[in-house]
Amino acid sequence: MDTKTTEKTATAKTDEVAEDATTEAADTTPDAGTPAAADADLPDEPDAQDDDAQDEEQDDEEAASPEATGIGAGAAAVVSAALSAVALTGTWTGKVVAERETLVGQIKTSGSGTPAQQISEIYGDAWHSTALVNGVFALLALIVAALVLTLPRRPAWVRAVAVAGAVLGGLGLLLSVGTYFDLFLSLPTAGS
Repeated sequence: MDTKTTEKTATAKTDEVAEDATTEAADTTPDAGTPAAADADLPDEPDAQDDDAQDEEQDDEEAASPEATGIGAGAAAVVSAALSAVALTGTWTGKVVAERETLVGQIKTSGSGTPAQQISEIYGDAWHSTALVNGVFALLALIVAALVLTLPRRPAWVRAVAVAGAVLGGLGLLLSVGTYFDLFLSLPTAGS
């Protein structure tokens, strides 16, 4: 029995030593819920100027975000590309203007026009008016694309779409001018 009592006494002494060590550690380490612990974790209080500077930086970052500045520029770039495509393929407006010019030409040369005059009035004027309408759309596409490209802080995709709009608009303008002045194809002539 003496061995059992000695073992119990030795175990009790070991537990007391462990409790004393825990108590000492708790006394030297501030509790997370105490004000001393809260002060130890936090740095010195920032100045009011630092808070204002941080707020201004956050406002600048939000204003400079691609979502804030890119919506209008993106829409304008897409409009430029669409106007360029319309300039290259033609519009309903251009078709109406061309048909009107055809009708006016038929009225002018209804009974007394020569074949050369009929070709010029009926077909040539319609061709030139279609080229003029398409050229206006191409010029608008170029203007919108140039405005988008001069905007600061635009996202890369906006720049790419605007460049595509400018290139297609330039091509449409070149084709319209060539068609208007009969540089690519001339009007047919009447055989004599």
